Amino acid sequence: MQEIPRLGFGTYENDDPEQCAESVRTALEAGYRHVDTAQSYGNESAVGDGIAASDVAREDVFVATKLSTENLAYDDAVETARESADRLGVDTIDLLYVHWPINSYDPEGTIEALNDLYEDGVIDAVGLSNFRVDQLNDALDRLEPRLAAHQVECHPMLPQDELRAHAVDHDYALVAYCPIARNQVADVETIQEIAEKHDATPAQVSLAWLLAKQNVAAIPKATGESHIRENWEARKLDLDDEDVAAIDGIDERHRIVDFDAAPWNQ
Repeated sequence: MQEIPRLGFGTYENDDPEQCAESVRTALEAGYRHVDTAQSYGNESAVGDGIAASDVAREDVFVATKLSTENLAYDDAVETARESADRLGVDTIDLLYVHWPINSYDPEGTIEALNDLYEDGVIDAVGLSNFRVDQLNDALDRLEPRLAAHQVECHPMLPQDELRAHAVDHDYALVAYCPIARNQVADVETIQEIAEKHDATPAQVSLAWLLAKQNVAAIPKATGESHIRENWEARKLDLDDEDVAAIDGIDERHRIVDFDAAPWNQ
């Protein structure tokens, strides 16, 4: 598999087809090479249109999508993964995640489907998303290809220390969604101060903090060109050790995505 670009472009809730395609095209032409979507977002076709409309060659774009929670039984996973590839306009999906280990998730059947999709060349790499550590370990025991990524909410108010350590120990990427906490980082005094120090935005500080961590990638979402480009510029923000330590020391804890059936509530 190709290396996962560390700053990607998220498309959650970008469900207007024309807007989504234009956002993806803009992101790619701004420099992004990692685009993240999901079956449940309902925008895979639009993402594919944006990739096709850009001036970036398909082989230079890392495309990730996720199996919906109702599509995790073996036959459904195999069938719908191929449908996702068709919608995205790709021969091979670079990274396919299990979106949530809930509803139709079956450790044996779902992981067997991923193994077979990988063996058949439908996908180039396997990812998991929103798993607990015990669920990750169980899946790792069943996976034939190595785990490429685990995608979870991660930002300064939810640093996911245990899951980040697991990613380092098992040599896969932790991919951070909601990496700016839906811009709630802008309300955190420590981040405000560091942003002012570097003449940056709080969102850029949050992204740079994540990129300073070992084995971490981030997929901020945006629709307008200014925010797309602003997030991309976070790569150039070099936080010093004092900055990173200050953000590490934020004691507020807040989860954006939460519901009763979520794995961490079980």
